[in-house]
Amino acid sequence: MKASLQLKLGQSLTMTPQLQQAIRLLQLSTLDLQQEIQQALESNPMLEAPEDDDLPDNSPDAEQDADTPAPEYQESAGEAEPVETGWDESEAGPDWSTESENIPEDLPVDTAWDDVYQSAPSSAARNDDDNDNDFETRNSPAETLQDHLEWQLNLTPMSERDRAIAHALLDAVDERGYLTSSLEDIHAGLVDESEEDPLELDEVMAVLRRLQHFDPAGVFARDLQDCLLIQLNQLPPDTPWLPQARLVITHYINLLGNRDYAQLLRRSRLKEDQLREVLGLITSLNPRPGDSIDRAEPDYVIPDVIVRKVSGRWRVELNPEIAPRIRVNASYASLIRRADSSADNTYLRDQLQEAKWFIKSLQSRNETLLKVATRIVEHQQGFLDQGEEAMKPLILSDIAQAVEMHESTISRVTTQKYMHTPRGIFELKYFFSSHVSTEEGGECSSTAIRAMIKKLIAGETPKKPLSDSKIATVLGDQGINVARRTVAKYREAMQIPPSNERKRLV
Repeated sequence: MKASLQLKLGQSLTMTPQLQQAIRLLQLSTLDLQQEIQQALESNPMLEAPEDDDLPDNSPDAEQDADTPAPEYQESAGEAEPVETGWDESEAGPDWSTESENIPEDLPVDTAWDDVYQSAPSSAARNDDDNDNDFETRNSPAETLQDHLEWQLNLTPMSERDRAIAHALLDAVDERGYLTSSLEDIHAGLVDESEEDPLELDEVMAVLRRLQHFDPAGVFARDLQDCLLIQLNQLPPDTPWLPQARLVITHYINLLGNRDYAQLLRRSRLKEDQLREVLGLITSLNPRPGDSIDRAEPDYVIPDVIVRKVSGRWRVELNPEIAPRIRVNASYASLIRRADSSADNTYLRDQLQEAKWFIKSLQSRNETLLKVATRIVEHQQGFLDQGEEAMKPLILSDIAQAVEMHESTISRVTTQKYMHTPRGIFELKYFFSSHVSTEEGGECSSTAIRAMIKKLIAGETPKKPLSDSKIATVLGDQGINVARRTVAKYREAMQIPPSNERKRLV
């Protein structure tokens, strides 16, 4: 075989490091992006975060001489302009950033503060009630049920023998407040046959009765029936319908759980209005007392995009809190102008190029996010104005065609990105949903169908709740063709129980 040279002409897509960096930044969440920016600031000396007291670019002191780098080195990230849907910039009102230009540098000694700053808006105005929330309370870790019970146990006078039993019982309590082990097993784990006075089961029962008076009411219960009876026993003796409630819980809790009110009326010998009062007392009890104490740490969501209505039109803008401003350090960048090929100069040149790539990737991310969010708001204005029932069907390809990008890019942009609207904070993916055909030939969003199902169930008669087939029939009368199993799937996704469990005696 003879070796030869050939010349070919072709096209190929190469994933350059710059493109890989842009794609990686695009799919990061807000917290991950802030960590990435912080790492870049720490590793690259060419990057810096401007302080609040930095001079603006148009000030006389900020002008650069001939030895400073070109203006392109002063580019910063996180400054994407807000994109508005039908918004007129002339309606924006006064620019408060220019108010400082009218303030004299030297003020007379007797000048009042309000004489100079009276026109400036107060950005630090807060409600006096906020002062009650001190830093320690807002940032201390959440108290668990075990901590709450341990604190009460330490305040309860007990003998060493009873305290050892109490700790064993406390270790057996789960997050609901129920005992996960039987008293026999707990007793067996505490018995020491070598002792002269071995532990008796009655001693464990006695300590348990003391612990069942702890807060919240109903803890250290062995089952649901025991939990409800503990709470009933702690009510005042003159509580209305207290004996009848004890009767129902003690003997007919299974009928109550199955909502078999006909059998419950017959066996308890109560009239319908009397049983209604008894059930009102029972439903006021807490079947999971531990949930009132054992709360997980709250998850705070920082929105990436803010949507507000101004002069009757929806305005979309990036959240400035999640778009930190970074720029190239002009002092270090000026050192690169020395005409040498030393190792230090080469290092600075490489770091400058990486800084410019990083800033450009951040700007591209912000522009793409703002562009996609604007298209979503334009498509879902009915939801913003009227609610979930006005949600329109939307898929990734619709937005991809509108912004002339690939669907994979839209998927990265809408993942773990959140939008703050007057109706709440939603992930961008929330606005995408499948569609169901209507009799008129149109389409209805699955999110809108869920909202309709929820509304129908909220307005049903508790004594005769709507079944899934009945809901499907009602939706069909409104022109929405949906099967019964689809209604059941949407209902279960919203964690709404079936009709037999929603039945009430009213």
